[in-house]
Amino acid sequence: MYRPLRPRRPTPVIPNASASASATLRRPARPNETLPPATLPRRLRRPRLVIAGCGDVGLRLIRQLAPRLGSRARLIGLARGTEALAAIRAAGGTPIAFDLDERRPRRRLGSIASGWIHLAPTPAEGRRETRLRRVLAQMNRRRRLPCGQPVASAAPPRIVYASTTGVYGDSGGAWIDETRTPTPASDRSRRRLDAERCLRSAVRQGIQRAAVLRVPGIYAADRLPTGRLQRGLPALRDEDDGYSNHIHAEDLARLAWIALHRASSGRVYNAVDATELKMGDWFDLVADTTGLPRPQRLSRADAKALVSPMLWSFMSESRRIRAHRIGRELRARLRYPDVLDGLLEVPAPSVST
Repeated sequence: MYRPLRPRRPTPVIPNASASASATLRRPARPNETLPPATLPRRLRRPRLVIAGCGDVGLRLIRQLAPRLGSRARLIGLARGTEALAAIRAAGGTPIAFDLDERRPRRRLGSIASGWIHLAPTPAEGRRETRLRRVLAQMNRRRRLPCGQPVASAAPPRIVYASTTGVYGDSGGAWIDETRTPTPASDRSRRRLDAERCLRSAVRQGIQRAAVLRVPGIYAADRLPTGRLQRGLPALRDEDDGYSNHIHAEDLARLAWIALHRASSGRVYNAVDATELKMGDWFDLVADTTGLPRPQRLSRADAKALVSPMLWSFMSESRRIRAHRIGRELRARLRYPDVLDGLLEVPAPSVST
């Protein structure tokens, strides 16, 4: 029996639906969109850690990371001297000759770094940290991919800046933490504070991600004040002496790496150990460990007349610093929580007969 064909139902038309879909499919990529990571060469997809001022602590950090990361990341050390560049390569990093004092650097490393650890010293004079200011200016320029396409949506590299506990000034031996208002007494500490304020201002504006480590006196088995003891420089007598603070170089290198990944942006952390020791007692301890004579103890007036102004700026300040944030927020445990732990690695002095 013949059955007539039913008429085909018309397809419902949704206004602007197909037009918008086709337009979405045909829309060319905007110039400021980031290309997918897979489209970049493999060497540019690897994280790149730049260590500015790659001296003793930077080399220790490279030696810690190179065996763990292997080819998964590129460790770049910036230095100026030929010997320093050779040491970076021997430690397992990629050395690059770079002058932070150059006004117009030939290499724009800030635009290719995934992370930036700033261990470089401040300029020798002035109250402004011009070196870090140049780095920040370079990072905040318009970034581009190798093909020339701008990357407006790419986040700037995270920065860890090694400042100094000297920004606190003299607290008279009182216990202080990161909430204390900085009152630096020397231009060197003022330059560090200027760098901190530059970073925190950039963080508040949303153009930078950064954290600050306030670093005290750095020591290690091969980094002790033996030269001072050999020169016979005095220390203050106990009633005039002030408290000093310390951190082992290996612990500082590890803290810089941990802060790069765990620190809150704009946060300040005291990178100090739990030692509670006066400066003269510290020198006595080093002298006994290395077999050198203990320093002579003098009054403040007599000691000030014998030491340089820079050395006196260290001797005249006294503060005891708490470092709860590195444990609570960074979840870091120091390998050398006390200077006695670090001095155990110093070889025993040879006894002449």
